Amino acid sequence: MNAYLERTIENVKSKYANEPEFVQTVEEVLSSLEPVIEKHPEYENADLLGRMVEPERMFTFRVAWMADDGSWHTNTGYRCQFNGAIGPYKGGLRFQKNVYPGIIKFLGFEQIFKNSLTGLPIGGGKGGSDFDPAGKSDAEIMRFCQSYMQALYRYIGPDVDVPAGDMGVGAREIGYLFGEYRRLKGTFENGVLTGKGFSYGGSRIRPEATGYGAVYYLENVLKHEGESIKDKTIACAGFGNVTWGICKKAFQLGAKVVTLSGPDGYVYDPEGVATEEKVNYLLEMRDSGRNRVQDYADKFPGTTFYPGEKPWGVKVDICMPSAMQNDVHMEHAKKIAEAGVKYYIEVANMPTTNDALKYLMDCDNMIVAPSKAVNAGGVATSALEMSQNSERLVWSAEEVDKQLKQIMDTIYNMSVEAAEEYGLGYNLVAGANIAGFQRVADAMMAQGVF
Repeated sequence: MNAYLERTIENVKSKYANEPEFVQTVEEVLSSLEPVIEKHPEYENADLLGRMVEPERMFTFRVAWMADDGSWHTNTGYRCQFNGAIGPYKGGLRFQKNVYPGIIKFLGFEQIFKNSLTGLPIGGGKGGSDFDPAGKSDAEIMRFCQSYMQALYRYIGPDVDVPAGDMGVGAREIGYLFGEYRRLKGTFENGVLTGKGFSYGGSRIRPEATGYGAVYYLENVLKHEGESIKDKTIACAGFGNVTWGICKKAFQLGAKVVTLSGPDGYVYDPEGVATEEKVNYLLEMRDSGRNRVQDYADKFPGTTFYPGEKPWGVKVDICMPSAMQNDVHMEHAKKIAEAGVKYYIEVANMPTTNDALKYLMDCDNMIVAPSKAVNAGGVATSALEMSQNSERLVWSAEEVDKQLKQIMDTIYNMSVEAAEEYGLGYNLVAGANIAGFQRVADAMMAQGVF
């Protein structure tokens, strides 16, 4: 490995040893960049990589909120404004009890390259809190969101930093956050948050966008192999917005998702989530707050529930891990390979451990695509929402969907071309890392060292 690359990775490993998710994603991205770094020795002189792996700024803040019983609770809020070289910081807010600086940093670092791949002028950022909305009343969630925004509002804006939703932050939470921002600022800056409700500046198909985009990317991969998505079987994880979007678009195109998962295990439906009733039931499952995938098996006869297990190893054409980071470990990767899966399409942020990802990439007759390219449809549609807000326009669902597909086709083509340019063949993982990196690197070099 290039000495400068190796030194940067080792520095991150040493400095952030207690933040394994961040270390993992830095190592995965940088290890793909050797041919680029070799071609550009000027990057080392400007310590481009050393600057790129450090956030431009990251801050924490106290979030105190009152429960319905009158008791007070205190959580920690985070915002990482990682890299703004190509546009205002852009990235979601995650409310989940396991959130800590390493999670926020890893998500923010991934966001830099994902946002770059869209071709849109948005930098990378991420935020959130160790607050868990599960089991909380609407009033408690509202009070938490208001307190969170009271600390954050000074540091965001349409041309500064534009948060969105992520795990634990849906349309309800975005609404409460925006309402408090509007109250504090006294202005209707609807471009400050994305994922808003349609009635106050949100975009059509935003909830489905990540899943739709993932399927559009998959279609490009299948086309390269001379295949169609029609009649393909797909293994997914989770049952939230992303998986719902995959199920919905796959059903429209004649494919079927046959697995869903949750904290309690996974379900296998041989008929697939391939009726409107089944697709719509995922929304009921999410809104129930029960967080149980077994409910799907209880609802639809012929579906089998596997308690405490993951769906990796079911015999399907395509695996699309779509739930959370590090969901697929080496033991699961081996089962996926043994099941004869041909297409491994990451959807969640970093759903595969580095060793498992390398194992799958080395498998004969398996094509692997990385999450930063595959799931970029969500942030791309958020950027389209920003455009609509700035121009005071409302686009139809058909127009947004058309632009989303064009963006996903471009991301795929950019990744293929970048890998080919550096003699790496049809390597979608390296191609996405290189294509995303080059645009940010060019902007950083042009703007000087700071």
